[in-house]
Amino acid sequence: MIVVLKPGLSEQEIQSVTERIQSLGLRAHLSVGKERTIIGAIGDERQLSDQTLESYPGVEKVLPILKPYKLVSREFQKENSIIEVGGQRIGGKKVHVMAGPCSVESAEQVLAAARPVKAAGATFLRGGAFKPRTSPYSFQGLGEEGLGYLASARESTGLPIITEVLDPRDLDLVARHADILQIGARNMQNFKLLTEVGKLNKPVLLKRGMSATVEEFLLSAEYIAVEGNRKIILCERGIRTFETGTRNTLDLSAVPLLKQLCHLPVFVDPSHGTGRWDLVAPMALAGIAAGADGLLIEVHPHPEVALSDGPQSLRPEKFRRLMEDLGKLAKALGREL
Repeated sequence: MIVVLKPGLSEQEIQSVTERIQSLGLRAHLSVGKERTIIGAIGDERQLSDQTLESYPGVEKVLPILKPYKLVSREFQKENSIIEVGGQRIGGKKVHVMAGPCSVESAEQVLAAARPVKAAGATFLRGGAFKPRTSPYSFQGLGEEGLGYLASARESTGLPIITEVLDPRDLDLVARHADILQIGARNMQNFKLLTEVGKLNKPVLLKRGMSATVEEFLLSAEYIAVEGNRKIILCERGIRTFETGTRNTLDLSAVPLLKQLCHLPVFVDPSHGTGRWDLVAPMALAGIAAGADGLLIEVHPHPEVALSDGPQSLRPEKFRRLMEDLGKLAKALGREL
């Protein structure tokens, strides 16, 4: 339920409405927009009637939120969310690119990827220190050692880093090193992890599950938001279909749909979405044309010897050419790269 406040209320008056909502056993989530200030009343709404709050001082009107996801919906917040991290603003006019290797393999390998992606215009460095793999015999990442290599690359290049967290027990460790936490497709419905991440004041990139509907995707984001963390970036990375020519089926229709349904920034991962380096560039361009706020792209200095996802990784030179094309497209769309 949305409680729309009257214009010009003082902080004390807003706090009074908030306390009234909380006294009824509901969670109160304040959202200050350009045109209005609202409070989301989340919980068992049977404890609350419209008349109870509409007659309360400072309340203009009370509206229901019809979607099952509340805090991430456009009904709750009409303006796009802007997430500030590492001196960058995600969700606005600028298109952001997070690039780097799938797995952190060594300090030298991370720097060999970080330096050229920085030179090409990437705004974030991505890399996996903890890797969820289908086979228990595949490379699982370097763990804390890998986090240290990412932190060193950040010091060297100035690029903020994004890396995946798999387990709530590792959350404090990963959060100390990362600028953005990534929750991968396999963990999209790891509700314990989502809840714990929601308790942190740390940006998080949430990937769509392999077989998840858009509604299920947004409800997973809601698990994070309801705990207080609304610094959420959604990432479309392909879903599992009957198609075998690509690793996944990249659902680019989800991009404009998500932008209609929620106020969160939306990214596209064409690397996992296709599983083929030769399809990454066209699908990256298509993702931005569809309205995405950014891209997540795998870049490796030597994909042929990569310990994970070599076939979908771009060499630095191919990444540079892609960034040039993205710059032209962004300009044509009235955006910036």
